[in-house]
Amino acid sequence: MSMPGLLEAAQFRADRYSERHTLTIPNFVKERSAAMTTMTARLHPGDLVEVKSPEEILSTLDTEGTLDHVPFMLEMMEFCGRRFQVSKRVVKTCTSGTKAGTSMRVFRADDVVLLEGLRCSGADHDGCQKACMIFWREAWLRKIVNPAVPARVPAEGKEQLQSRLKTKRDSQAYFCQASEILNATEHMPRRERFTTCLSEIREGNFRVWEMVLTIGTWLVWRTRRILLGAYGRGTNMSTPVESLNLQAGEFVEVKPMEKITETLNKAAHNRGLFFSPDMRLLCGQRQRVEKKIEKIIVDGTGEMRKLHNTVFLEGSYCGCAHGAFGGCPRREYVYWREIWLRRVPNSR
Repeated sequence: MSMPGLLEAAQFRADRYSERHTLTIPNFVKERSAAMTTMTARLHPGDLVEVKSPEEILSTLDTEGTLDHVPFMLEMMEFCGRRFQVSKRVVKTCTSGTKAGTSMRVFRADDVVLLEGLRCSGADHDGCQKACMIFWREAWLRKIVNPAVPARVPAEGKEQLQSRLKTKRDSQAYFCQASEILNATEHMPRRERFTTCLSEIREGNFRVWEMVLTIGTWLVWRTRRILLGAYGRGTNMSTPVESLNLQAGEFVEVKPMEKITETLNKAAHNRGLFFSPDMRLLCGQRQRVEKKIEKIIVDGTGEMRKLHNTVFLEGSYCGCAHGAFGGCPRREYVYWREIWLRRVPNSR
C-alpha cells in the first residue's frame, strides 16, 4: 500500500477509536447515574414511604419469594401503592419459640424497617393470630419527598407477584416471616449489645434517656431473677386450667399477683405460657378482650401451634425491656390465660 493509503487507513482507525470512546464514556456515565437514582434511600423513623408496585417488588425476589431470606408475604400485597410512616429501623429483633429459644438477633443486611401500625393479618396463613409486626426491606419501599405528589397506583405484576409467593414450605410447615426469622438473621453476640443500643439512639429509635431507662429496667429484673428466681414463680408441678370462654368485646379484671402465682410453676409458666414481669402492671385493672388467641405460627419452625383458654387484651403488648437488653421493636402480643382473669359481669 502506498504511503498516502497508509496515512488514510491510520486516520480512519484513529477516527473510529475516537468515535467509540467518545460514545462509550457518556453511556457509562448515563447508566451509572440512572442506577444511582434508583437506589433506595436510607430510611429513618418518621419518614413517609410508599410501598412499591407488585412489579417492582417481584424484581427484588428470588425463587422462594424472599429478599435475603425475608419473605414478601401475600398479606403484604394489599399495601402496594399505599403510603405509611416508618416507625423504627430494625437494629435487632427478638425471637421466641421451641427452636428459636429466647434470643436477640440481627439481620445480615442493615436494611429492614417497620411501618407504623402494620401487622400481618394471617389471612393467607390459615388465620394465624400471631399478628407479627411486618418486616420491610428498604428495596420494597420508596421514600416520599413531596407528599403532595399523588401515590403511584400499582397496576402491573399483581398476578405474577402472587404466583411467586408461598404460604407453606411443605404439608406440615408454614412459610412466613416468623418461620424464616432464623434464616434471615444471625445471633447477636453479647459483646455487641452495647453497640446496638448506641445504634438504636443514632437511628432515632430511642432518645438517650429512653435507652438509659430501658437498660436500667433490664438490669433490675435481670438482677432480681439471678438472686430470687423468676418473678411470680409458683410451686405447681402441673399447672391448673380454667376456661371462661371469653369473647371479643367482653371486659375482664386481671387477678391480683398472689392469685396468679397460684397458677404458675417454678419458671413462672402456666402450661408453657410465661407470665412476664411487665404483666404484673395490669393486676387489678379492668381490660377489654380484643380477641381469642387460638393458633399462632411458631418462630423458626413454621409450626401452627394451637392455644386454649387464651386471649389478647386490648393494648397489651410485650414489655421486652424487662427481659431483653435494650428492648426489641417487634412489640408482640401478650397472651393471657383465662385463669389469670375474671369476667366483669354485664361488661358487653
